[in-house]
Amino acid sequence: MRIGLFGGSFNPIHLGHLRAAEEDRETLGLDLVYFIPAASPPHKPSDGLAPAEHRLAMVRLGTKGNRHFMVSDAEVRRSGRSYTIDTIHYFLSSTRGHSELFLIMGGDQFAELETWKEAEEITRLANLVVHTRPAEGAGGADQGALAALKRFGYSRLEDYFVNPSGHTLTFVATTFLPVSATLIRRKIAAHQSIRYLVPGDVADYIERHALYQGAR
Repeated sequence: MRIGLFGGSFNPIHLGHLRAAEEDRETLGLDLVYFIPAASPPHKPSDGLAPAEHRLAMVRLGTKGNRHFMVSDAEVRRSGRSYTIDTIHYFLSSTRGHSELFLIMGGDQFAELETWKEAEEITRLANLVVHTRPAEGAGGADQGALAALKRFGYSRLEDYFVNPSGHTLTFVATTFLPVSATLIRRKIAAHQSIRYLVPGDVADYIERHALYQGAR
């Protein structure tokens, strides 16, 4: 089974997240994509971060109806900082049979991968999927991403890259939707509509629980 792992703060989850995950899944033939909200993201400030239980609930609402999308509370249940390497070990030990893991991330995250805990171990244990804008194309990485390719020893093979461990790295050009969680939080704080930036059930949840009222 080919399993995608898509972690993040999802503060809140929006259509950009969902569309990128769907196109990653389709391109690589993933059987499932697990959305994994972080309890305490190590690379993001906690200011403006909605409580983990709310972000988890919104991810469940946002992904419902897609039989390929699953939600994991592994990082929310785990105390302390949410490190990707721990999540990878969790899935390797808990999945049945032979499963390939595909760690999904954005280009900005890949460019900073060497700052992650046990980054080299991540590249040895999981395939990486980096979604980019269509204009960049497969392997159309910026200088930060090119440096990361060299740093972790990836070599090019046809339209993807291979790590010395045998695990792959694939750049997937996904549809660019000009929406971000920061933009959504700012609109909420300004009492502006967020309809059609997030799934309808997520917008209703945010309003019902008065989330991000003082966001920036």
